[in-house]
Amino acid sequence: MDGDTLYTIGELARRTGLSVRTIRFYSDEGVVPPTCRTEAGYRLYDADAVARLDLVRTLRDLGVDLGTVQRVLDREVGVGDVAAAHAEALDVQIRTLRLRRAVLRAVAKRGSSPEEIEIMNKLARLSDEERRRIITDFIDESFAGLDLNPDFEAKMRSALPELPDDPEPEQVDAWVELAELVGEPDFRAAVRRMAEYQAADIEKGAYPEDPERLGRLTGEKIAAAIADGIEPRSDAARPIVDELVAAYAEAFGATYDAGFRRELRRRTEIGTDRRAERYWQLIATINGWPVWPTMTPSFEWFIEALRD
Repeated sequence: MDGDTLYTIGELARRTGLSVRTIRFYSDEGVVPPTCRTEAGYRLYDADAVARLDLVRTLRDLGVDLGTVQRVLDREVGVGDVAAAHAEALDVQIRTLRLRRAVLRAVAKRGSSPEEIEIMNKLARLSDEERRRIITDFIDESFAGLDLNPDFEAKMRSALPELPDDPEPEQVDAWVELAELVGEPDFRAAVRRMAEYQAADIEKGAYPEDPERLGRLTGEKIAAAIADGIEPRSDAARPIVDELVAAYAEAFGATYDAGFRRELRRRTEIGTDRRAERYWQLIATINGWPVWPTMTPSFEWFIEALRD
């Protein structure tokens, strides 16, 4: 393009595809001023003005506001800095749009009421830190002032919900359900009772070294019994129950007798709550972890089998 060539505003519009009105607006705002005017007062633009207009159009297409465009053209700020800032802003917009899409898909799947939609949208749009705070506040209240098993407490505090940038509808559903669950006073009271019982065992020096092993053993043995159709109060259940009670007595350093059996039933009743298991299942769903099969039915079977 000849550096001495001048273009009328109409020629510039045909070259760039922008309307005459838009170019005139940029010209009036001083963003792309005319190079000169004809004797009749018509605007003329040279090659530099054309290049300037091309940059304006590109930046505006990318969503850069006119004030920032002017600063770029005046070399008050670099194009790279502007691009980085707007790329970050677009990332936020994209995450927001993806989250809205997930909420809408969850709403469509659930057939939610207007009230539920409002709650879902509000909870889903919380920041990562706000979502974690809901759970950490629940944990803080549940464990306040108690000396608990460090491994157990560390596990609770490390397993926080991390809703992805592009969540699936079931992850949004799980987050909403989790937020509602930890807000239930009855559930919070139940978790506090579990924590108090654990703290009391630790204070007495009666807490087992590997409680998770006992839990897995109980779940596996009784799941097999349930699969075989064995009723908890039947004769066929007795050897299974005796084996498990003996394992618990050894782990707690206690004597296997009627008193320990009653104490074990009480301990198991306090520690068995479908909502507590649901808490972990929801965390797993939100974070994209494998969801463990439910073990609550096995412990409910065990409670019934321990009854006098």
